Amino acid sequence: MYQDFQNIILDGKKFGVRELQKMTSILSWKNDVYQFIREWLDGKPAIQVSTSGTTGTPKTIFLQKNKMIASALKTGEYFNIQKNERALLCLSPNYIAGKMMIVRAFVLGLDLVLVEPSGNPLKNTVFEEVNFAAMVPLQALNSFQNEKEHQQFQKINKIIIGGGSVGKTLLNFIQKENNNFYATYGMTETITHIAVKTLRNGMLQQSSKKEQSNFFETLTNVQIKTDDRGCLIINAPDVAEETVVTNDLVEIITPSKFKWLGRFDNIINTGGIKIIPENVEVLLEKYLDRRFFISSQSDEVLGERIILIIEGKALSQKESEGLSNFMRNNLTKFSIPKAVFFIQKFLETDSGKIKRIATKELL
Repeated sequence: MYQDFQNIILDGKKFGVRELQKMTSILSWKNDVYQFIREWLDGKPAIQVSTSGTTGTPKTIFLQKNKMIASALKTGEYFNIQKNERALLCLSPNYIAGKMMIVRAFVLGLDLVLVEPSGNPLKNTVFEEVNFAAMVPLQALNSFQNEKEHQQFQKINKIIIGGGSVGKTLLNFIQKENNNFYATYGMTETITHIAVKTLRNGMLQQSSKKEQSNFFETLTNVQIKTDDRGCLIINAPDVAEETVVTNDLVEIITPSKFKWLGRFDNIINTGGIKIIPENVEVLLEKYLDRRFFISSQSDEVLGERIILIIEGKALSQKESEGLSNFMRNNLTKFSIPKAVFFIQKFLETDSGKIKRIATKELL
């Protein structure tokens, strides 16, 4: 079944099945890559993967390899990826995003550049031009904030960013670049992305199309609708065995476009008013220049009271007054946090997403 996909190019050198099955390294992260390659070549129809555990305990599911091949082909078609082009693997192969970069290398015939997964993947890396890469927001942001890493970043033509929302600071960096940047929407159950949003099209220098899109556009043969909660339902038979019911609140724009609003399980009911934390966070991003999130605590009168949790040291009195003034002038009465807390370091998943529930429990 996979006889056409049993050769791969790693760091410029082509390897066959026998070599791949024997490959080891003193570097644990490279061994993770080789371990997945062996799983891909083991002749079994499915592989076992773990979800990231952003909203709770990670779970294990099985994905069919033929569905993973279909996903790789869809990505290649959407981003016009050609055989022998170079792609960068800087995500952990222990999770679906990293695994799929390896699968794309097999299926699309890419030269895969291996980089140790970290928050600064380009820190000690030197490579020639790369056509395609996938990163989480933290990796992309860090790659802008160091001159040497930024120089390497500029050598990547197409960058997809997934695993979390793209904040204002990162988006501002992106708008100054000539690379092509995209946000992706998907999950382990859909074998990474089933929809893409343009953040910056560096090829269209004089066109308004280079501006950020507000909507995600689905890949081919993906049907979307919402349930009675307003949450996205995905029917993608090419990549998913079953219809996927999400907890993502969305607005359907067209049969193939939607706007992501927030998570249903994050909704706060304060005094009978339902607040979507992500909507408040978008406004606060205009003022706060460090990581934060909106959450809630039990309240005898309101049921739940809104709180703001900020990463790092406490604000000075002047900074606190400025934040209070900004919130009074820009947030609705019911969405203004009733308290502000500070946590030195947020808890994260392996992919850099904030664990909101676990972090709040540190208070």
